[in-house]
Amino acid sequence: MTGYPESVTSGGNQTIAASGAADSDVLIVGAGLAGLFLALELAPRACVVISPAPLGQAASSAWAQGGLAAALDPLDSADQHASDTINAGSGLVDPVVARLIAEEGPARVRDLITLGVPFDRTPDGALALSLEAAHSRPRVARVAGDLAGKAIMDALVAAVGASNHITVIEGVRAVGLLQDARHRVAGVVLRDSSGNLTTQTARQTVLCTGGTGGLFQVTTNPREARGDAIAMAYEAGALIADVEFVQFHPTAIDIGRDPAPLATEALRGEGATLRNRDGKRFMANYHTLEELAPRDEVARAIHSERASGRGAFLDCRSAVGNHFPEHFPTVFSACKSAGIDPRFEMIPIAPAAHYHMGGIVADFWGRSTLNGLSVCGECTSTGAHGANRLASNSLLEAVVFSHRIAQHLRDAELDEPGASTSHVPASLPHDALQILRGEMSSKCGVVRDATGLNQLIGTIETLRTVHGSARPLVTAGLMAAAALARKESRGGHFRSDFPETGAPERSFLLRDFTDPPEKVART
Repeated sequence: MTGYPESVTSGGNQTIAASGAADSDVLIVGAGLAGLFLALELAPRACVVISPAPLGQAASSAWAQGGLAAALDPLDSADQHASDTINAGSGLVDPVVARLIAEEGPARVRDLITLGVPFDRTPDGALALSLEAAHSRPRVARVAGDLAGKAIMDALVAAVGASNHITVIEGVRAVGLLQDARHRVAGVVLRDSSGNLTTQTARQTVLCTGGTGGLFQVTTNPREARGDAIAMAYEAGALIADVEFVQFHPTAIDIGRDPAPLATEALRGEGATLRNRDGKRFMANYHTLEELAPRDEVARAIHSERASGRGAFLDCRSAVGNHFPEHFPTVFSACKSAGIDPRFEMIPIAPAAHYHMGGIVADFWGRSTLNGLSVCGECTSTGAHGANRLASNSLLEAVVFSHRIAQHLRDAELDEPGASTSHVPASLPHDALQILRGEMSSKCGVVRDATGLNQLIGTIETLRTVHGSARPLVTAGLMAAAALARKESRGGHFRSDFPETGAPERSFLLRDFTDPPEKVART
């Protein structure tokens, strides 16, 4: 049962204590695809799922439009899928992990079908597969054109509701990792909407909390996705990797909404073109693959066109036309709500923070470098994505590693945690968060340089003097420091002052424990 902790407050920060008795066996923090699929795969082992919002809401997984990549076509292969993954990752993909997710992907798609996910079919009953950028073959399993994420989440939510081994706790957010005297992770501290703190202790904790898009002013992620897991794990001593690599989706719909609606990459796979406000196509000026170039290339091209004053638009009139409502209902609805009819008008677009390739380092079984802590999904760095994620590999990685974590934990003998404590900083106020988001977009966005990154680090330090080591400031500080340290351009990290690509080296961050918790953002 959730316990009400002892608390010591100092300068807006709190030290929370919990007893050694475990409230749960396996504690899953996060209720997106990674968290719910893991919970289902753990059966019959009991588990608790922490969901900040009502189950199925406010999870990035539900917003995924393209689908899930897997070598399902007879003319495709795991070898080719792995090769495409490695090529897209700009030299930093772990080839063993690329092969692992490519080989296990088809089986996980079949698992989702068994759970009731209604993937699109061809007239002869085979899975309908889309072609997306940097894929050599059509291999993206989709639902109703652009509803894959929602359909998958709907099926998982229904399955969780029918499962006796899963307990769901809604309306609370993890704000700190509990650790015992052996430094083993012993659960989490939870905060509800009123600010009340409770503890949930566990024999094994799994973070499945999503990415960092909410740290940026323009994002396709839920605003709550602010990298809290990275900050918590870093403070606890976990190894962090490659946090400078952020994938900016090139075609967010630019209608002034926060978060920005997404125009799925599948539209370009169907033949939609990129044009400036004069109606001229421009991708041939930037890359030989034109509209189907890797995401980072397309995002920088659109950024350049917008910065030059020429604007950027997605033209679907010929490629999709009158079929828009039934083939891409989500995009159609978003456009129509803003007074745009994509059957007859071009869609205004802008790059938006979409996916974070870096995060908490995990091994082949999802284990972090901390005892008692596993990690899965976008908050991790498994080596699957390198510097630039291959389109639709994110859902794939989530289900493959959820399955592997479940395999490891289902019958494992888990240690009982000891009495534990956690450092919980104050929340970052809304106004300060908006300042941070604006600076992250302008200084650590599609194009970066030393001047801007140093200014960003200065802003973070200024905010820290007022607000302490709030989670968004810690994660943003780590991302800015890593971006400044990488003096080259690679994948989702482009330095205008270092445009060339150097030797392929991953970057790692580990907390210096000679610093007190309130200084962890100064890495």
